[in-house]
Amino acid sequence: MTTLEFRGVTKIYNVRGSGQMKALDDVSFTLESHRTIGLVGQSGSGKSTIAKILTQLETPTHGEVLLDGAPIPSRGKGLRRYRQQLRMVFQDPFASLNPYHSIRHHVERPLRLDHVVPSREIEGEVRRLLERVRLDPDAVMERRPHELSGGQRQRVAIARALASRPALLVADEPVSMLDVSIRLGVLNLLADLQREEGLGVLYITHDLATARHFSDEIMVLNQGRVVERGPADDVILTPQDPYTRELRAASPDPEAFFRARSVQTSGGAR
Repeated sequence: MTTLEFRGVTKIYNVRGSGQMKALDDVSFTLESHRTIGLVGQSGSGKSTIAKILTQLETPTHGEVLLDGAPIPSRGKGLRRYRQQLRMVFQDPFASLNPYHSIRHHVERPLRLDHVVPSREIEGEVRRLLERVRLDPDAVMERRPHELSGGQRQRVAIARALASRPALLVADEPVSMLDVSIRLGVLNLLADLQREEGLGVLYITHDLATARHFSDEIMVLNQGRVVERGPADDVILTPQDPYTRELRAASPDPEAFFRARSVQTSGGAR
């Protein structure tokens, strides 16, 4: 069991000409293997700042992040081990893959850098990972990202994230840049991988319907503070905070998502 603790984290940015901006205000949560936390909020609520701190792209102004009870190392082998344990799926599959490299290269590189398998097994592992995300290795391995659809690119990004065999995954708005028609297939894939691989997933989204379905727990973030948290159904169906109620009222009919999912499941996933 891997446990990641976000403990009393505050993040303050110095903004030229405007003083200071508090992006996060005393935020705490615990992410464990086999569990999914949905982090919900509008743009500017602080969701992406949390992702950046978890992936070491930013550091907290106050508070700390712990992995299995120990502070995350800031350098050396310890930091590298942490980054192998926690991987990220970025929002934009069009920008997260280098257009000059083949799909084989994107999936193979973390296998080599993290010494996941012996060199003689890399070819087979690349194929296994692509099949794991429901892509045909023979059809995509030698192609460049621009030759794939958005949904296929995001599946490649997920395969790359899984290559290091992480225990935790941060998915930052993973389908917001995709066509509506293919979002559900990618989300179903993430849900299956989370369950089968025992991953701990932080699912960052503004979509209450998908947060309810794919999360065990939901945290609602408003202006850098957690204003509500609890079991997914409780937060979405009986919200207590006025901000959560506003989000729910402004969202499309959440039951439409479940009807669509039911139709797709009965007809086969895309």
